[in-house]
Amino acid sequence: MSSPTSDAVVIRPARAADRPAIWAALEPTVRAGETLALPRDMGEAAALACWHGAGHAVFVAEAAGRVVGSYYLRANQPGGGDHVANAGYVVLPAARGQGMARAMGKHSLAAAATRGFRAMQFNIVVSTNTAAVALWRSLGFAVVGTLPGAFRHPVAGEIDALVLFRRLP
Repeated sequence: MSSPTSDAVVIRPARAADRPAIWAALEPTVRAGETLALPRDMGEAAALACWHGAGHAVFVAEAAGRVVGSYYLRANQPGGGDHVANAGYVVLPAARGQGMARAMGKHSLAAAATRGFRAMQFNIVVSTNTAAVALWRSLGFAVVGTLPGAFRHPVAGEIDALVLFRRLP
């Protein structure tokens, strides 16, 4: 699925040649340890193996011909939960605040529906990630649960994680 989401952003399936650019977006987020539930010292090979895990469809967002972000889409759970999608997103620090996450979010909802998913669920949205929470709410997600102290933030300590859910058309 390749589609422009605006005049400036094109989202397309990732290729093997995109791995260094995906790592460039993924590494600062992993190192910061503030939004992804991944080890902060995770190496490139392990992080990319996780991002491109079994059953993941991986996409990149390009602006001006440069990869500025990536997301993966997968079934949230196997078996009886495989009709609900799950996704993870990263944006290059220099490209944040420019609508890339919104473009990838919209694209992922359409891609999930195209693949037959009936809903999308995010299992752990860090409560202090207010920009992400606001984005997902604006795209129709509801907070359906709070997991008290479920995320160890490197600055704020043990903080709440949110579970977000949205049905798909």
